[in-house]
Amino acid sequence: MAMTDLERARQVKAALPSGGLFAGQNWRVGPQPLALGADLVRDLEMLGRVLLQFYRASNLLYRRSVEGKMPGWIATLLDQGKPAELVAWQRNVGFKNDLPRVIRPDVLLTEGGMAISELDSVPGGIGLTHWLNATYAGLGDPVLGGADGMLRGFESIFGATARVRVVVSEESASYRPEMEWLAGLLGDRFQVVGQDFDGVTDGDAVYRFFELFDLENVPRSKEWFAAAAEKKIRLTPPPKPLFEEKLWMGLLWNRNLRSFWRTELGEGFLERMLKVTPYTWVMDPEPLPPHGAYPGLELTDWHQLKTLSQRDRDLILKVSGFSSQAWGARGVSLGSDLSAEDWGAAVDSALAAWPSSPHVLQRYHKPRTVPTSWLDGAGVMVPMPGRVRLCPYYFVAGDGDSARPKLGGVLATICPADKKIIHGMTDAVLVPCVV
Repeated sequence: MAMTDLERARQVKAALPSGGLFAGQNWRVGPQPLALGADLVRDLEMLGRVLLQFYRASNLLYRRSVEGKMPGWIATLLDQGKPAELVAWQRNVGFKNDLPRVIRPDVLLTEGGMAISELDSVPGGIGLTHWLNATYAGLGDPVLGGADGMLRGFESIFGATARVRVVVSEESASYRPEMEWLAGLLGDRFQVVGQDFDGVTDGDAVYRFFELFDLENVPRSKEWFAAAAEKKIRLTPPPKPLFEEKLWMGLLWNRNLRSFWRTELGEGFLERMLKVTPYTWVMDPEPLPPHGAYPGLELTDWHQLKTLSQRDRDLILKVSGFSSQAWGARGVSLGSDLSAEDWGAAVDSALAAWPSSPHVLQRYHKPRTVPTSWLDGAGVMVPMPGRVRLCPYYFVAGDGDSARPKLGGVLATICPADKKIIHGMTDAVLVPCVV
């Protein structure tokens, strides 16, 4: 006899690890995984290959810009606001072809299909998504990636290295419990350590669970970078802040670079990327000529954003990267959700932050509504209409041209329908996905 939703939700809640998965954070437990259509699942399975090629092409574009084989403004744009030492690491020949080995897009489910709001190369949620997959698979659900897809995927990115040190900074400390739980399942080969750890030796692998803006708080980071550049240790993701920039979404749409993207991505992959990437503008305050205008906006000056009506302000303003405000829905402003005064202040702040902290502007794609329910503190199921963000995790195993991404699982964050910006808030339902 099939279990009721209440019985399922109670089993899921009872299965939580005793130490929890996030420090000081909770979420709402849902009884059922999120069911996705077969076409959407096929798109998600293909998306890993597309995004890996996009990373390869982005890396190549930056290198060619540095070498003078592509316009110099590209590298200048991506390097601005970064310490000279970090720019030097990014250009170090030892990291020339290194790419992130975990790729996680934030995918909004809209009425028109998928919309990728950003890419994350240092994502949280790996341990959580494995726990969700394993728990719901135990209830008989055919979760995407399988019961152990996240676990085996994470393990695969380190090759045959004997020891893996997962270095979690204080900035990322809320995610440490999930990584410790995951490492415990993987055995003695994996060890989660803090930012002051000094026991990395030749032959080790280091998983960098800290942002590059946070390097000063990780005393041994530069030693690890030097060792990784000399291939004495295996480091992922590499110390290349270009992969932590949302500016790439604007560069993808830049018509001056269309022939490059077409050559390096191929027509099919380029069409896929443009289809799922909201139109994005780089908020460069450099004045346009009087006869110029920003494509798609028909504005001649960024300050004219402040004059748009609330209906015309379906625009997202956000920090591009290399900032404590560039993750976790921090530093994000939705124009149509703000008063004219607050929106104007956000525009002024973004322009004033140039060039030390570039911002981007994106078309807002409203997530569609889906029905869900969750188990409240009184043990009662509460129905809730919600809006969905999908986080598929792709793990890249192998090196060079033989590197292949594999979908480990898909985390669904279902926020109350009145929330405009979706993130892992405490009133969100977190569940895995099935076909």
